[in-house]
Amino acid sequence: MQDYLDQKTELKTLYNNFPTMENFEKQISEKAANFDNKNRTALIQTLQKQYQNIEISDATKQNITLLALENTFTITTGHQLNLFSGPLYFLYKIISTINLTKELKSKYPSYNFVPVYWMATEDHDFEEINYFNFKGKKIRWNAESTGPVGRLSTNGLEDLFEVYSKELGSSNNANTLKKLFEDAYLKHENLAEATRFLANSLFSQYGLVILDADEADLKRALVPFIKEELENQTSFKTVQESIKKLENYNVQVNPREINLFYIEDKLRERIIFENDKFVVNNTKISFSKEEIFKLLESNPEKFSPNVIMRPLYQEIILPNLCYIGGGGEIAYWLELKDFFDAVNITFPILLVRNSVLLATEKQAKKADNLSLSWKDLFSKSENLINEITHKLSPFPIDLTVQKEALEQQFNYLFELAEKTDKSFSGAVKAQEVKQKKGLENLEKRLLKAQKRKLQDQLQRVTDLQCELFPNYGLQERQTNFSEFYLENGEQLIPLLIQKLKPLEHNFDIIII
Repeated sequence: MQDYLDQKTELKTLYNNFPTMENFEKQISEKAANFDNKNRTALIQTLQKQYQNIEISDATKQNITLLALENTFTITTGHQLNLFSGPLYFLYKIISTINLTKELKSKYPSYNFVPVYWMATEDHDFEEINYFNFKGKKIRWNAESTGPVGRLSTNGLEDLFEVYSKELGSSNNANTLKKLFEDAYLKHENLAEATRFLANSLFSQYGLVILDADEADLKRALVPFIKEELENQTSFKTVQESIKKLENYNVQVNPREINLFYIEDKLRERIIFENDKFVVNNTKISFSKEEIFKLLESNPEKFSPNVIMRPLYQEIILPNLCYIGGGGEIAYWLELKDFFDAVNITFPILLVRNSVLLATEKQAKKADNLSLSWKDLFSKSENLINEITHKLSPFPIDLTVQKEALEQQFNYLFELAEKTDKSFSGAVKAQEVKQKKGLENLEKRLLKAQKRKLQDQLQRVTDLQCELFPNYGLQERQTNFSEFYLENGEQLIPLLIQKLKPLEHNFDIIII
């Protein structure tokens, strides 16, 4: 991602327009020329159907209406249906999307820009989404799911709600969170509806449009591309070529020969071609070429794109300019440009979402009192402790001066050895290794002794770092928003909206 943000030459053929405000003008022209505006009708009808049983803000209602216009474009982010939003970066993805639409409207007022959250309702990896972390505890939904998670019934979440309620306490903000969880998960039939309600409750005032693309009417636009995939495996061939250009990097995803699933309520399995048949993996279901094409025409909803085909589906049905995602997502999008070119679909701008560390004023004061910079706190724990020990020690812990003196002594001895014989040179070398190692060991022991002496101060450093980086990882990938909502309430999201600048590519530290 750093090489992408630095616009390194070796990556430039793998994306279209780099995310700058000026480049959006070019992206608008390309998308407008290449987007099938007939798909707007199905999109609006689907959204109206999906929102019919949910209270909708005027801003979101207006944005859905605007999607009918040919001068309206979307900015999209996607995310799994994590229980109660999962980790904090769920918020940052959506806020990056909302804020970018605002910036674009200011720069290009003759166009409309709609923020879209694409729900990953067709994913089937329930183990990735069935929990969230709260104050160091894992709140887990113990259920079984084998099919698309969006269709999973929310029955049985009452016990989990009771556990979470006890953890929250009884403050006003806690009661707001309890009601939000209860209304989302205990009053909606499936996970897609629950997640839509949750995201709408948090972001509807900003005009966020939430889309579940697990719909037959939307998938009809994908039919010719699914045929292409079944017949020619274009995605496999083109992505394999793109991967060759990424030989200096870890490949994020590897394509299948056919990048489609067969999908039913409790089933989502890969489609494989073998023995002149299209076979649904791990089942007895199979089709001839004629049969599968007939099914595709009559029931396109039974075909589900995988990680390679899903981005294409998104760009076909949305008048989209930009996809906002985390580093891993942007990395796999970089594998797809040649595929998009091959099927003549405009490749979107790729924007790395905002990253954030939230810190309380109390934590910021602690850092100041311990003379810690934010750069210090982002260091690896062991490196930070060593650095602070050196800083707090009343005398130098490293024996650099002694090592240099030893080096000089042995340089003299090696010169002397040159005038004698090889056996003496060997003895000098052995003694040099031994004494250098001895000094290094003394240095380590001295550092260890000082750590013991400074234990109380170092523990405060460790405690603060663990608060900010739970489990030695990034807070945004661990902590649920509800921990911060407890303290900040409904001010939390407006503060983030105010602070985050999507095109600046920074890791923000926000004091709340």
